[in-house]
Order: sequence, then C-alpha cells, then structure tokens
Amino acid sequence: MNPPLAQPLLEVRDLKVHFKVGQGALRRAKGWVRAVDGVSFSLAAGETLGLVGESGSGKSTLGRAVLRLLATNAGQIRFEGEDITHLEGDRLREKRRRFQIVFQDPIGSLNPSLTVGEIVAEPLRIHHLAPDREQRRNRVEDLLKAVGLGAGDAARYPHEFSGGQRQRIGIARALAVEPRLIVCDEPVSALDVSIQAQIVNLLKSLQAQFGIAYLFIAHDLAVVEHISQRIMVMYLGKIVECAEARSLCRQPRHPYTKALISAVPRIGGESADRVVLSGDVPSPLELPAGCRFHPRCPFAEARCRVEEPPLREISPGHTAACWLVE
Repeated sequence: MNPPLAQPLLEVRDLKVHFKVGQGALRRAKGWVRAVDGVSFSLAAGETLGLVGESGSGKSTLGRAVLRLLATNAGQIRFEGEDITHLEGDRLREKRRRFQIVFQDPIGSLNPSLTVGEIVAEPLRIHHLAPDREQRRNRVEDLLKAVGLGAGDAARYPHEFSGGQRQRIGIARALAVEPRLIVCDEPVSALDVSIQAQIVNLLKSLQAQFGIAYLFIAHDLAVVEHISQRIMVMYLGKIVECAEARSLCRQPRHPYTKALISAVPRIGGESADRVVLSGDVPSPLELPAGCRFHPRCPFAEARCRVEEPPLREISPGHTAACWLVE
C-alpha cells in the first residue's frame, strides 16, 4: 500500500481578488479589475514554488492575498490545514507568525527612524517570542549572522547599508518569528545581477537550514528556475501553466510561457525559436473573450477567441490552459 500523501502547507482554491475602479470627482464606478480570477494551487512544506509573469499579471496581488494582506472576493486559503480565509483579530495575528513576506524594495520596507536591531526585534516583541531585552538582543545578533551581517550592524540605520545588505535585513526580520512560509515578492529585481545571485543563494541556504517554504514571485525566469522546484506562469489574473521547473523551462507548452522563455538572454545571441508577441497586454478592465492571451498569441485559432481554455493536466505534473497544447 502506498503511504498517504503529506498534507500541503498551503492550499489555495479558486481564489479571486477584484478591485472596483472609479472615475471622476464622484468616483462613479467604471468597472472591476479582476487581478486574481480563480487561481488554485498548493505548496508543500520546504518547497519553493516560483510565480512568473509580466507586470500587471496579478502576481503580487496573489502573494499578498495569500497572506491576508488583501481582501478576497471568493475562494479559500488553507494554511497548515486550517481555513484562514476569514480569520480576523487575534486569531489572524497569531497565524501570521507562521507566514511572512520579503518585499521588492528593501529601503521602502524598512523604517528609516529605527536601527537595524530595532527593526529585526520588532516582530519578536509583537509576538512575545523574547520576553526580555537581553534575549531579544541575542536573537537579533543570531539572525543578522544567519543572513551574512555582523552583530555590530544592529546599531546602524538602514540608509547606511547597500541595497543587497538592506534586503538581508528584510530577510532577517522575516525569519525572526520562525515562519514556515515566506512570500518573496520580487526580492531581487531591484538589485544588481551579482547581488541577485548572492540573495538567491542566501535564500536557498536558509531554506536548507530552517525548512522554510517559499512562494517566489519574479518576472525573471532564469532566477526563478534556479531557486524553484515548480513554476507557475500567470497572465491577466489566471494561471496558464504549471510544472516542475526544469520541465517547464525545457518543454514549455503554453505560447505565453514559450515567449517568456525565448526572451531570456542567452550567450551567443538570440534563440532561433524566439517567440515574438504582438500588441500590448489587454486592459484588465476590458478582458478579451475566450482565451485572454489570444490577442497576442501567434498561434491563435477561431476557438481561442470564443472559448476560455481550462487549466488541465497534459502530462504527469504538468498543466496548461491552452486549446493547442496537443
């Protein structure tokens, strides 16, 4: 008999996040932006799930909704087997100790009036994890060392550090409460390429040390492939493809994924099978009928313009939302 499958750390089912858009002095309703429109996925403990897509695809909205930083319109979020979709107050605050976020802009996410030690110690104080000042000081020093900074850096202020160092401070703050899940929202996109590699390698090392799961959001497929076990591709609020990282990057099945991968710079020049997309991303206020990608797809057929393809399994562990994958 096969052993029972382990329960996912995070389960998201048919999640929807819609924003009402107004215009004019009276803010008359203009329509709804369906930023996340029926997304489902799961994430195992200790796994890294990459999430890629162009700007405006809904990646960051999905990540923040999962952490209950944004209100949802429909769907379910289960974390550690518990439905947290509608948790509020102390129960939500208690649960938030178990999931944290690392933001894209390291300087914008750090309070400039606090020292690094105070920034990292703040979640310890809020969650009552280190009752006295001496315990907090020792814990802060350990966290700073874990992310490659010195104990003496605790007395300095964020503006005294480089961008990569500030991101390390943000990671230390996220680690302070011993989370099981960290949403990394474009954590390296604002950094130089050489520093990006250092931060990605740090995240991998911390994952091996502490068993953390990551939802790693980015638009750079090369970075995502390096850190992720699986990758989801998002377009206009929908997941259009999901697979094991190597399989998705070597054998993409959705035209949008193929276009993203073919745009990754390669030594020796442009790829011979480059997929060039025409037109601009449609307005999220006026989504096209049928497949949302069809106005830009070089392979679109008549069916694509009227019927929306479901996300379906096309090979073991590999799903895609496209009528033409066969």
